Amino acid sequence: MNLISGSLAGALASLLLAAAPAPTPSAAHPSTPPAGIQNIVLVHGTWADGSSWAKVIPLLTAKGYHVTAVQNPLTSLADDVAATKRAIDLQDGPVLLVGHSWGGVVITEAGTDPKVAGLVYVAAAAPDAGQSFLELVQTFPGTPGNDQIQPDKFGYVHMSPKGFVEDVAQDLSKTEQQVAIATQTPQPFAALKDKVSTPAWQTKPSWYIVAANDRMINPDLERSLAKKMKATSTTTLPASHMVLLAQPDKVADVILAAAAKAPVK
Repeated sequence: MNLISGSLAGALASLLLAAAPAPTPSAAHPSTPPAGIQNIVLVHGTWADGSSWAKVIPLLTAKGYHVTAVQNPLTSLADDVAATKRAIDLQDGPVLLVGHSWGGVVITEAGTDPKVAGLVYVAAAAPDAGQSFLELVQTFPGTPGNDQIQPDKFGYVHMSPKGFVEDVAQDLSKTEQQVAIATQTPQPFAALKDKVSTPAWQTKPSWYIVAANDRMINPDLERSLAKKMKATSTTTLPASHMVLLAQPDKVADVILAAAAKAPVK
């Protein structure tokens, strides 16, 4: 037997709905999806993986962006470009491509993809046509961290613990440094000699973040690259090579500004 009539049940339901608190924006979606570019693809550097963007990703997703961090195999430029292009292909619209360190070489080559609307270089290399990472960094004086690069008998190179603490991530916590040391991915030295064919920064709008305290890539080289590519904006941050972990808020701000300004066809 129904103890509550239909009309009374409807009235009670209306009262309960009216009394219930409205869902907050964060409960349904982090934010209103942005206009224009909605897809951001992040490319990590040498001796790292996609988790190097762990502090930046939540800041971007909170603004409504769809973020993908590529897991580069670091086995060759061609392999890393292929992994990045697979990630680009999965996006449902225009892409902002972001690269850190060696990842700058990768986005320079992969960024010619028609879906890529803009490039953000984070303390990153940006070789010219026919130029390799190794050739590029040798155009400026070496940095202290170069002396801590150690080869093994398999033709791979890795960074010494001392190098991580003093030269790669000197402004991170001891715990973060230990994690970076434990999880680093060695890279074949031969990959650093792979040459770029067609640099995307020649035809795509670019943004650049200079890490002023970088002890891996010469900050003067970073400044010169920003000038050479005629970067839409150049942001200098007082941070180590791992600026994306040291100052994630500032790095995210540059990425967000680029996503808002990059032209969408």
